[in-house]
This record gives sequence, structure tokens and C-alpha cells, in this order.
Amino acid sequence: MMESRKTVILVIPSDIVARGLEGILVDSGEFVVEDILKDLSRQAEARLKLIDPDLVIIDPSVLDFKSRKDGRSRLADICDSIVVAISGPGLTEEAIRQYDGSVSLYDNREDVLRKIRSSMESRQSEPMVSDGGELSSREKEILVCVAKGMLNKEIADKLNLSIYTVITHRKNITRKTGIKTVAGLTVYALLNGLIDMSSVQ
Repeated sequence: MMESRKTVILVIPSDIVARGLEGILVDSGEFVVEDILKDLSRQAEARLKLIDPDLVIIDPSVLDFKSRKDGRSRLADICDSIVVAISGPGLTEEAIRQYDGSVSLYDNREDVLRKIRSSMESRQSEPMVSDGGELSSREKEILVCVAKGMLNKEIADKLNLSIYTVITHRKNITRKTGIKTVAGLTVYALLNGLIDMSSVQ
């Protein structure tokens, strides 16, 4: 039964909110909260990469005002998790829309679980590509950029794509190759002749 539980990391600066949400998730029997982070410091980012949780629940207030509009893309550069935001006072609808889902500080237990399940189901219902499927030319182009150490925003700027399109292509690359890490994708690109050793940073 433990194996079917989804791993969760909370990125929430408030102990009261974090512990309350942890209680709701753990009591449901569907989730295991692996860690509660107070911010998105380098140490916190390293923890997210290490655990690579199924779900990240973040209070966007951990991001400074300027970077809140890119919060989802920042997390996409760290891990391939479903990301649910906590909406509350001071957050715009636009800032919340970038995430895979949201819960409100004012939601009751049932609403919180329903919204989280819905966010997770929508990701799982995305069309799956069979393992070993051929990468498209655009996916190969993005894979080369990833292997060269570029972040999603840099790839989007270079290829004149939206960041969400880059994230979608990266998900497809992961599904087709079965490889989640940048290091693994770099080795894949090297072995398949998409890049040579001199172009890897």
C-alpha cells in the first residue's frame, strides 16, 4: 500500500499552513509528505531534485513579487512534478493559472483533496507515448538544448516558443526515453549522436 502513495514536498513558509496541509494529505492515506521547505533556496532546490516528488504544493509567496509570474517554469527546471499552488490574498489569477492546479487557504479538507486529485489526474490523462517512441525533430532540438545545460526559459527564448510548449516537449521526451534527469538525457543525446562531447558543459 505504501508504494501506491504519492510523494509530496510542501514549499510553504507558514508552519500552521504547512502542518495543516500535511495532516490533510497524510490522513487521506494517498500521500506521503517527504519534506516541508520554507523557501526555494539552493539547498531547497537540491532537495527537490534529490527527492523528485510526484507532487509539489507551493505557496507562491516564497517567490519574490517579480518572479511569481515564472514560478511554475522555475520549478519545471528543478523537477518534473505536478505543481499545485496555494492561492490566497495578494496573488493574481494570472499567477495562479500557470500551475497545474490550485487550492485556496479557505478550502475545506474535501475540496483540498478533490482539487489535488484533479490536478494529478489531468497530468495522468495526458496522452502517453509508448516507451522508445521516436523523438520528433523539435524534441531533438530541445533535447540538445537540455544537454547543453540550458534552462526552460533559455530554450523558449532561443527557439521562439512559449515556456509551456518547452515544458510539454520535455515531458514528451521523458515519456519517450524513460529518462528523467538532465544527466541521463545528456548521455542519451551523446549516445545517439545528437551532440558531441565538446558541446557539453
